[in-house]
Amino acid sequence: MCALCGVLGASEHWADAHARPGAFTRNTGPLERRRERARRVTAANRVLGAFGMVLSDWQGSAFLLATRTGKTVLVGDLGHLWVSAEALAGRALDPLDPALLQRLEAAP
Repeated sequence: MCALCGVLGASEHWADAHARPGAFTRNTGPLERRRERARRVTAANRVLGAFGMVLSDWQGSAFLLATRTGKTVLVGDLGHLWVSAEALAGRALDPLDPALLQRLEAAP
């Protein structure tokens, strides 16, 4: 998505499932959208755990990212997750590191 669409669009992130005319999604009801959001948090936590962080939903409108030492930051949407995670860690993080992906695939 271009930056202009992000500015002119609604407050929702473009990747979030929302029922709107002309857009296909199975997540048309609030319960389905919450389940999808929970699945995304679970998937993000599989990767973030390797960096000593955990993500949680905050009121269905943002996310709370926390480290093991208690540092936290409010993340508006998943598009800002890795920037926020790197800021908390104080270093570059690579969620696509081949060694990390191999560990995640081997985990039950």
